[in-house]
Amino acid sequence: MVLGYHVIFGAYGFWLPNDPRGSWSDFVRSWELYQYGRATKTDSRRSVAHRPHNHQARLRAKDALKYPPVRCSGVQARAIGWGFATFVDKSGLVVWACSILPQHVHLVTARHRYHVEQVVNLLKGQATRQLIREGIHPLAPLVSPSALTPKVFARGLWKVFLDSEESLRRAIRYVQSNPMKEGKPAQNWSFLTPFAERRSPRKRV
Repeated sequence: MVLGYHVIFGAYGFWLPNDPRGSWSDFVRSWELYQYGRATKTDSRRSVAHRPHNHQARLRAKDALKYPPVRCSGVQARAIGWGFATFVDKSGLVVWACSILPQHVHLVTARHRYHVEQVVNLLKGQATRQLIREGIHPLAPLVSPSALTPKVFARGLWKVFLDSEESLRRAIRYVQSNPMKEGKPAQNWSFLTPFAERRSPRKRV
């Protein structure tokens, strides 16, 4: 039985649908980007980030993007966290671990009444609204005031189904250690639920 999920989703431009290492996309929507190859759909349950690939070709493909890849600052990451907290409080989603990095997000969550894809879409939406509310959406300065603000997050997600306490603990440790791997301090968001309390309903504040 599925107890939870380890999900990863990227900021705009972080992981392209035709990344040579594989992606979670079924097709490439942009013609300019399609010239660098079709979608590289993968169902791997392990990270493909360290697979050998043509690094320069991947960077050339990123040059075809309409906007530069998003890289969030610490202040923007804090706003994304506040957006997540708003959704967690409204929905009762249990989140055991979360790392908000400059170009992607890791989460370990409990199974919820919503499908995991819907959960991620709602988290992205709430985070984006918080960035706009604070006036720090990373792509807002690149468009005119009358235009729609581009999405800060890429489409889709990468997910692993976690069906044992051991797999949950392993995923939680992995996510907790991610900031330090990038030379950043550990993160301890207010909306997290300690794993030991996972059988108890989350109290709303």
